[in-house]
Amino acid sequence: MPLERLAFQGLRNLQALELSPGPRINLFVGDNGSGKTSLLEGIHVLGMGRSFRTRHLRHAIAHDAEAMVLHARLAGEPALPVGLRRHRDAKESELRLGGQKLDRVSRLVEALPLQLINPDAFRLLEGSPSGRREFLDWGVFHVKHDFLPAWQRYRRALKHRNALIRHGRMSDASLNAWEQELVAWGEHLDALRRDWMSAFAPVFAETLAGLIDLPGLELRYSRGWDRKRALGEVLRQGRDTDRQMGFTQQGPQRADLGIRLDRRPAVEVLSRGQQKLVVSAMKLAQGRLLEELTGRTCLYLIDDLPAELDGEHRRVFCQWLERMRCQAFITSVDTDALAGPWSTQTPVAMFHVKRTESGQGQLLPMDRQTS
Repeated sequence: MPLERLAFQGLRNLQALELSPGPRINLFVGDNGSGKTSLLEGIHVLGMGRSFRTRHLRHAIAHDAEAMVLHARLAGEPALPVGLRRHRDAKESELRLGGQKLDRVSRLVEALPLQLINPDAFRLLEGSPSGRREFLDWGVFHVKHDFLPAWQRYRRALKHRNALIRHGRMSDASLNAWEQELVAWGEHLDALRRDWMSAFAPVFAETLAGLIDLPGLELRYSRGWDRKRALGEVLRQGRDTDRQMGFTQQGPQRADLGIRLDRRPAVEVLSRGQQKLVVSAMKLAQGRLLEELTGRTCLYLIDDLPAELDGEHRRVFCQWLERMRCQAFITSVDTDALAGPWSTQTPVAMFHVKRTESGQGQLLPMDRQTS
């Protein structure tokens, strides 16, 4: 469901704002430091319960404010309000959905599926496996309803096994019991991930081909333990080394998504612009698959879309967004780079984020320009 209203207070350097975004493409232009990325950050916090700029949400609160209050309304029949309030001295945020207080962030994630394409997205290629697992599990979570309880039960069993192998006098009976739990839920998680990857791979290949010609690029799912051996066998035979290390070394918690071009890590071969197109194709394909399997659309937050892309690849990227009929919030310092690539049939709303004399970011509507 697209956002039909936003209201932010106490978010970084942004003035208090109320915004009725367009149902499709929303463009935000302004100088560096004006608050464009902060606006995307506010939407991300509403959908994920956390920021993509800081690990501690209190750091996103404006220096002269005691709290940050973020509200949105999702279009629908009826419309669905979403809200988050975070006081500077509070340990947790207050979350609300449909007027009801939430105790689980997963409800927000489910209500507002969103994808972020920003400089951090390059971590899918160059970062640790944890970022790629998060990408993988986001996709599985939104289309496999039994993923979250399976993941929670697996994490619980993993926590207990790790505690036992660190304990000097552990009971074999207790260890066997938790390993049985670990195997049952671990194999279930792996099956869910493999099913999702089977559906995702062709959608990604089609999306990538529409953005850039890289015929040798492939994604390969690695489940986190020897593919020729059962998880139970791996755990039993690995007890001694796991005791020495103090944690369980193999299992779904070590899963990864290999991204290779002609059998070499893609990050070692591709230019920065090519890398951006690959990670963008991954994100766009997730949204396409979500719509294909559930009928729900994904919201896109794209920070500095023109960066690393020439005019032709910007045009192709924008054509994909138009074809998907999703809602997107896109920033740039260059007005001309964003205003031109869109079809005259696509609803485009433009806003100027202006830095005032006080240092705050002020949001002003603009007329659309075409070329």
